[in-house]
Amino acid sequence: MTVYQNKLNINKLASLVLVLFVSLFSFQGAFASDGHEAHGEETKEDKTSFIMHHIKDAYEWHFVDGHYGTLYLPVILYSSDRGLEVFSSSNFFDADHKAVAYNGYKNDHGHIVPLEEGRSVLDLSITKNVAMLIITLVVVSFLALKSASHYKKNPGSAPKGVASFLEPIIIFVRDEVVKPNIGPKYERFVPYMLTLFFFIWIGNILGLLPGAANLTGNIAVTAVLAILTFIITNVNGNKDYWKHVFATPGVPKPLLLVMIPVEFIGLFTKPFALMIRLFVAITAGHIVLLSIIGLAFLFESYAVGVASTILSIFINIIEVLVATIQAYVFTLFSSMYIGSAVAEHHHDDHH
Repeated sequence: MTVYQNKLNINKLASLVLVLFVSLFSFQGAFASDGHEAHGEETKEDKTSFIMHHIKDAYEWHFVDGHYGTLYLPVILYSSDRGLEVFSSSNFFDADHKAVAYNGYKNDHGHIVPLEEGRSVLDLSITKNVAMLIITLVVVSFLALKSASHYKKNPGSAPKGVASFLEPIIIFVRDEVVKPNIGPKYERFVPYMLTLFFFIWIGNILGLLPGAANLTGNIAVTAVLAILTFIITNVNGNKDYWKHVFATPGVPKPLLLVMIPVEFIGLFTKPFALMIRLFVAITAGHIVLLSIIGLAFLFESYAVGVASTILSIFINIIEVLVATIQAYVFTLFSSMYIGSAVAEHHHDDHH
């Protein structure tokens, strides 16, 4: 791979850090899904509650039943009267693992709220999905840096190890997804597109592991990715792009009263579709897979257990394919949107 490819990996890592930084602090509180219901509120008859517990965000990471099967994450709160407060989420549970208040706060269905009315608190806690976000960052950063290190130490040599795994994927995304849809100006957008693909793909794959968090099924994460595409698209839009929005060529002037609002709304529906598509596809896949597993506990039958196990294995294999397809689709549509913004239309007036 050339020197350009080495720089590509480093730029990809820098773009990834930006994505994760924005998603970590900008939307964690605004869009985060509801967390676990208090364990003390669960009933023995509720044998499929683990489905929604997996889908939702939470302040603790529950792996197996019991106190020692739970990873309690740090709660980080900031208020004008108390300043910064950091403590473990285990304080919201007593010895019997029932929900309790702590230090003037309570965990109200996945949201930390103050007991005192009128107090305003900024929640910067490391929730389950944020922890998964950091894990994804570590994995993608390792792959990128390991590959870049190989080419830096062995310029012009054949790829080995991690580099041999990443190179075909990088070339495919660059040559088959980004370049055809963006055009001659594609090179400046390749780092961002590679960031999108690897972040979504690795996040999807890690989310299929037993006990993993539903990262890309959290609308906070998909919203940030869609907003970044929206910003990059419109910031780089040329005069032809904005002319199609506010003065569509070839359209009679009376129809512009209809076309302009439609085109303007379209600026926002495109990133909205990106956000919803990834969120729904991943969340629905997790619900279907966990529902099939839950049949064994619901019917308490060996036959159903064997059948659900076989079917869940098959569905899990399909989910691996879906994880890759969703990363490809998000990157493809982002490339198309950016390509439409930077494309030159020299013959529009003629047509």
